[in-house]
Amino acid sequence: MAAASKRQRRMIPFGYKLMASYVVIVLIPVILIGYFAYTTSVKAITEHAKSTIQGTLTQTKENMMYQIDQLQRTSDQLYWDYALQDDLRLNEYNWTIYDKTMKSIVPKLQNAINLTPNRALLKFYITNKTYPEIYAVPTKGSDPLLLVDSFELFHMDRIMNTYWFKSFQTSEVDGEKIESRSYWRQIEEDARYDNISLLRPMFDYKKQKQIGFMRIIARMKDIAGSADYRKFGDKSSVIILNENDRIIHASSKETSYPAYATWTEELTRGHLTVVEKLPNVDWTIIALIPHKDLSKEADKVKWLTVLICLGSFIVLSSISLFISRFFSVRVTKIIRSLNAFREGRFDKRIQYSGNDEFFQIAEAFNDMGRHINSLIKEVYEVRLEKKEAELEALQAQINPHFLYNTLSSISRLGKFGEIDKLDQMVTGLAKFYRLTLNQGKFIIPVEKEIEQAKTYIEIQKIKYGSRVEVMYDIEADVYGYDTVKLVLQPFIENILEHALFQSCITIKLCAYREKDAIVFKIIDDGVGMKPQHVHAINQRSGGDQAGYGIRNVDERIKLQFGPQYGVEIGSRFGAGTTVLIRIPLYKEKKFKKTET
Repeated sequence: MAAASKRQRRMIPFGYKLMASYVVIVLIPVILIGYFAYTTSVKAITEHAKSTIQGTLTQTKENMMYQIDQLQRTSDQLYWDYALQDDLRLNEYNWTIYDKTMKSIVPKLQNAINLTPNRALLKFYITNKTYPEIYAVPTKGSDPLLLVDSFELFHMDRIMNTYWFKSFQTSEVDGEKIESRSYWRQIEEDARYDNISLLRPMFDYKKQKQIGFMRIIARMKDIAGSADYRKFGDKSSVIILNENDRIIHASSKETSYPAYATWTEELTRGHLTVVEKLPNVDWTIIALIPHKDLSKEADKVKWLTVLICLGSFIVLSSISLFISRFFSVRVTKIIRSLNAFREGRFDKRIQYSGNDEFFQIAEAFNDMGRHINSLIKEVYEVRLEKKEAELEALQAQINPHFLYNTLSSISRLGKFGEIDKLDQMVTGLAKFYRLTLNQGKFIIPVEKEIEQAKTYIEIQKIKYGSRVEVMYDIEADVYGYDTVKLVLQPFIENILEHALFQSCITIKLCAYREKDAIVFKIIDDGVGMKPQHVHAINQRSGGDQAGYGIRNVDERIKLQFGPQYGVEIGSRFGAGTTVLIRIPLYKEKKFKKTET
C-alpha cells in the first residue's frame, strides 16, 4: 500500500506530459524557422529590393518607349504616305516641281516633325534630283539640333558614300530591296552631342524601289531622361546599351562610364543587377545597386527575425502551459461534437458551462451550426458582388481619353466659328454618354450598343470628314438581346488611331446571329498589323494601347459570360484588320439573382 502510494506520487500528470510535448513541438519549428530566416534574410531582402527595382525599371522602360514611339510615329507618317511617294516620282524641271515642293513636300515634312514632343531635326534624303535642296548652314562644330529649322531636304548622293549608310542592312523581298523597319544609331556627330538618330529608308511601293531616306535626330536626354540613378539610390547607376552592347547613355553619381564603351560583366561585380529589354529598338536598360547598400537593410531584418522567433517561443510556451490544464478533460467532448459535425449532423451542439476559452469555442461551434446555411449564402453573394465590382472596374477604364479629345475638338470648332459642326459634335457627345451611362448599368440592349457605336462614328466623321467611310450590315435577329456595353466603340477608336495612315479608310460594322451566339465584326482596310503583333494581342501579351483596349473588352465579356466568349483578331499587314466579338444569346432577366 505504501509502495503503491509512492509510485502514485512519482507519476507525472498527463497535463504536464502534454505541456512538455507541446513545448518540444513548438521549440523545434521555432528553431528551424529562426535558423532558416537568419540564413536567408540577405536573399529575402535582395529579392524584395530586386522586385522594387524591377518595377521602377519597368516604369522607366515604359517612359522611354513612349518617347521612342512618338518618333516612330513621325517616321510612319512619312513612310506610309502614298501621296508623298507619288510626289517624289515627278521628274520635271519647271514651276511644277517648285510648286509641289512648297505646297506638298515642305508641309508634310513640317507636319511630321511637329508630332515629336521634344526638339528633333528631320533630315530627308531623296533620289529625285529635280527637287531642290532645302537646308540651313550650321555653325562649324555646333549641335545640329540648335538649328532654327526643324527639317532639311537633301539629295541622296550626299550620304551614298558615308560609312554608316554603306553598313545599313536591308532585306530582299521579291527581288527588290524593301525594308519597313527603322533603326536607332549614333552616327556622325551624334555621340559628341549626346544625340541619337532614327534611320529609315523610304520606298516607292508601286515601283518597288528605294526613293529616299529618313534621319530623325533627337536628344538622348529627352528619350532616356527617365533613366535616372536617383530613382534607385544615390550610389546606384543606370546604363543603356545599344544592340551591340555599347554604352549609349549612363546615369551615375559614383562611377563614370565612357560613352560608346563596350559593356562587360566585370562592371557588374559587387552590384545587384536588374535588366530590362526595350522591344523594337534592341536596347537594354541595366540598373546597378551596390550590395553594400542592400546588406545594411538585410542585417536589420536578420536581427529582427531572431528577436521575433525568441519572443514567439516564449509566448507559445506560456500559452501551452495554460492550455494544457484544460485540454485533457475538455477536448474529448469537443472532438465528439466535431466528428458529428464533420459527418453532416449540423444539429449537434456542445453542452458546456463555464467562463473560459472552451466555453467560447462551444458557443462559436453552436452558432456556426445554426448559421451555416446563412454563411454559405453570404459567401455566395459576396462572390457575386465581387464579380460585379470587377466588371464595374473594367468598365470604368474604357475611353478615359475620348472625352478629352472630343472636348478639344469642340474647343477648336468654337475658335474657328464652325457653329454647325460644334452643335453636331456636342449633340453627338451628349447622346454617346447618355447611352454609355445607362443609369449606372453595364448591361444594355444590343440595339443600344449598335446605336452608341454609330453615334461615336458620327462624332468622329465631323472630325475626319470624307477620310472615313462606314458601312453597316446589321441583321434583325440580333435585336431583342442584351450585351455588355462599350464592346464596339473601343475597336472603332483603335482603327482611327492606329490604322488610318492613308488618305481615307473604310470601316464595316456587321452583326449577326450564329447558333446560340451573337457575332459582331469590325472590318477595316487600313494599314493592318504584322503577324507577330496579331499573335501578341491574341495571346494577351502586348503592351501597347491597342492591345490594352482589346484586353479590357475581352476580360469584361469573359467575366460576364464565361471563357468561351470574347474577342479574336485577324489582320494582314498592308491589307486591313478584322475584329470578331462573340457573346451569347443573353437577356438580362435570366441572369438576375434570386431574392430570398
